[in-house]
Amino acid sequence: MTLIDDTAMETPDRGTPAVPGEATAQVTVDGRSVTVPPGTSVMRAAALAGVSVPRLCATDSLKAFGSCRLCLVEVDGMKGTPASCTTPCTDGMVVSTRTEQVQQLRRGVMELYLSDHPVDCPGCARGNCEMQELAHDVGLAEVRYGLGGASHLAEIADESNPYFAYDPKACIVCSRCVRACSEVQGTFALTVSGRGFDSRITPGGTDFLSSECVSCGACVQACPTDALTEKSVVELGMPSRTVITTCAYCGVGCSFKAEVQGSGDATRVVRMLPWKDGGANEGHSCVKGRFAYGYASHRDRQMEPMVRDSIDDEWRVVSWDEAIDRVASGFLSVRETYGVGAIGGISSSRCTNEEVYVVQKMVRAAFGNNNIDTCARVCHSPTGYGLNHAFGTSAGTQDFASVDSADVMLVIGANPTDAHPVFASRMKRRLREGAKVIVADPRRIDLVRSPHVEADLHLPVRPGTNVAFVNAMCHVIVAEGLWDEPFVRSRCEDADTYLEFIARPEHSPEATETETGIPASDLRSAARLYAEGPNSAIYYGLGVTEHSQGSTMVMGMANLAMLTGNLGREGVGVNPLRGQNNVQGSCDMGSFPHELPGYRHVSRPEVREIYESLWGVTLQAEPGLRIPNMFDSAIGGSFKGLYVQGEDIAQSDPNTRHVEAALRSMELVVVHDLFLNETARFAHVFLPGASFLEKDGTFTNAERRINRVRPVMPSRVGKDEWQVVCDIATAMGYPMSYADPSEIMDEIAATTPTFAGVSFAALDAEGSMQWPVTQAAPHGTPTMHVGSFVRGKGRLTTTVYVPTTERANRRYPLVLTTGRILSQYNVGAQTRRTPNSTWHPEDILEIHPSDAELRGVTSGDVVELSSRVGTTRLTALVSERMPAGVVYTTFHHPVTGANVVTTENSDWATNCPEYKVTAVQVEVVTEAARAEAGASAEVPVGAAAGPTASGRVPDEVMATACEAMARRR
Repeated sequence: MTLIDDTAMETPDRGTPAVPGEATAQVTVDGRSVTVPPGTSVMRAAALAGVSVPRLCATDSLKAFGSCRLCLVEVDGMKGTPASCTTPCTDGMVVSTRTEQVQQLRRGVMELYLSDHPVDCPGCARGNCEMQELAHDVGLAEVRYGLGGASHLAEIADESNPYFAYDPKACIVCSRCVRACSEVQGTFALTVSGRGFDSRITPGGTDFLSSECVSCGACVQACPTDALTEKSVVELGMPSRTVITTCAYCGVGCSFKAEVQGSGDATRVVRMLPWKDGGANEGHSCVKGRFAYGYASHRDRQMEPMVRDSIDDEWRVVSWDEAIDRVASGFLSVRETYGVGAIGGISSSRCTNEEVYVVQKMVRAAFGNNNIDTCARVCHSPTGYGLNHAFGTSAGTQDFASVDSADVMLVIGANPTDAHPVFASRMKRRLREGAKVIVADPRRIDLVRSPHVEADLHLPVRPGTNVAFVNAMCHVIVAEGLWDEPFVRSRCEDADTYLEFIARPEHSPEATETETGIPASDLRSAARLYAEGPNSAIYYGLGVTEHSQGSTMVMGMANLAMLTGNLGREGVGVNPLRGQNNVQGSCDMGSFPHELPGYRHVSRPEVREIYESLWGVTLQAEPGLRIPNMFDSAIGGSFKGLYVQGEDIAQSDPNTRHVEAALRSMELVVVHDLFLNETARFAHVFLPGASFLEKDGTFTNAERRINRVRPVMPSRVGKDEWQVVCDIATAMGYPMSYADPSEIMDEIAATTPTFAGVSFAALDAEGSMQWPVTQAAPHGTPTMHVGSFVRGKGRLTTTVYVPTTERANRRYPLVLTTGRILSQYNVGAQTRRTPNSTWHPEDILEIHPSDAELRGVTSGDVVELSSRVGTTRLTALVSERMPAGVVYTTFHHPVTGANVVTTENSDWATNCPEYKVTAVQVEVVTEAARAEAGASAEVPVGAAAGPTASGRVPDEVMATACEAMARRR
């Protein structure tokens, strides 16, 4: 496969999708013989035989349509000239694609198209439109119809979308964009209005920006003309080479072709095209991965190291040597003064596996302790604990393609259409094919109801009661005899204890209804639907893990899957949807204080021996400090130095005031990042990081898929991040060096059993691989726990429901839960520096009409959101998406500071914060109070990237945002 190529810009498009089955139909095309599965289109068979058939409406990512009439052929024994895209192959078929009759018909069709196509089409000139090339292919020399008569050449282009334009002058109404929107994306935002000459492509009768379009780019990619074109292509021209790499946003792990101009420091990215051969995305994308890469060259990006003596001083630009010396000498001084445990590090789920690995190695070998933690702590650490406890491995059980075989999907605490949109499109396609979905979420997410998709059941589980809910599901399955007894008896342990526990009356839907808020009849229906599948899959997100009982809930879902035998085959499983691009990888690489790479506890001498022999140091057998422990120890005076890699803990971690107090208490805070974020306000050293376009390494996505990340351009800051970490360790007296990142992966593979067969060479050959990659599974493992569990037998665990201590009361009568939105990502450091802020310029508080009326709140009002620990202000949106008593917001903008109000409650097993349950009050901010606050408020660092200097959004922009969100209710 072509991974980096200056000439072959496109993966071959064979016109129509492949047909499964054995190749038994022999077909002759223009004298060339080819054997294909029966039912394969003549067009695809011709392409496989090396014969190109002209086409406009056909592409192999969409079903055959047969509208353009350019692909006509002659078939022996068949009357007329059928369309090759819709004609299926049969054994012995003989096809002719270039007879005089066929060529004459094609010239006539092409002439009609060109009569309504701009003579000076800029797309034809730049090579982004197929019309001119096709005219040459069919032998058309001139158009006889002249310029008179009706045409579409005077129509106005729609430039409303910030990333692409629609020019109806170049549109031939082939419907490829409409079909891509429905078949690939599943949004159904585009349609053909009118008939005949009056036919138009329209985004719901309005412009693209105001429509239901989610800007995934599928329509742009499908368009064969210049009608839909990236504005970057218009501005920069066509690319000259391509590099296959991996998206740096969510945990889906989409593969992209970075199409660029120039080389070296003069490299410019023209566009990002989703790669058809990408194992996770198969040629699809979302607005973030496809378009929101401009942050990598944003003016806010810091390009040079900086130091200062005090956080109240101005930054001073220094050389790399001086910065690294300052970091190394500072950490050594802190360690000498306060002890070996006084320093630590935090790795990033946005960095590569190789970068994360060297950070944990630096902490353990150079710092001399296990004080290493990762930002995955605050999202999916209960996944690792719960799945490892139940199955013996800390990862999801299936690949994404498995959903194509699911009959029932149970979606719990996840919003795939916003947080994992490419996988959500696959889910929606399966639902349109007849699968059923149960949505367990307090919010009415898009999967509850959207075009051509409607949940069979929406269970608005009250925040904090997930364990009671899953126990009730399991209770019904056991009480009604719906459990898979052969599976449980043969493949699970502790079955009798668990069955006795779950059969107790207190777990019945009727007994838990008051607690969970779910009608008993609905819960019983959901349990029956899931149990009877026959293939039932669980997909879950942060609405499961970010609770005080997050680990218990993960074990509860594992119980549910084991109880019904929904493990070890396609279409089933327990599948976490990871929020950041390398959450899985950062955990795999040993970023937790109690685990070395591969989830092996530091107390195991045989595991420590592997690294002690290789690294030449003695490792501590006791776990180090978790992030919350670091903060508490800093305030207590015993923790004084912290290295933070690619994570904005001052914005993303709970109880912001507590985090800031901890950072202020330290003597040396080192931030290694792209931008001066909120955490950098408390830093003494800032080290500039590299964007994903400059990285060389791997990411591991939510399905355990290890993808290559290839540098599109050299590092713009002069050093790769892994090199900086090695330099710090070396300056501290522990030599660390690698010739390139492939050597780091070789070390990972040599020491980590699940990565034993992984190397850059193997990944380049395979495209991607899903761990475990071992001698027994040299090509990877798409489906886990086939035949037996990693730990032998699955462990059924008694999951006792313990209500959260964070409860609503008279002073704080509402419950706040948080989540993400499609256009923004995590703390917004990347997406806020792109035109994605057009759709979501600030965090908004969704509140139910009854709660709003009681408080005099209307959409667009500024409200004060207060909890036991803090207060912030947001703009309100009255919405029935939330149930009464529950409010919702996102956390993408530092000017909002949503985590000012979240508490320090956390999961009992992992300290994952309980972001999803915070008792709050909401009050309208009066004009006088707003004016007073505006006169004295200090604007956070990140607000400069927002719509206005004050961080407030102009009224007209806010009105547009509120209208757009209201339409999605």
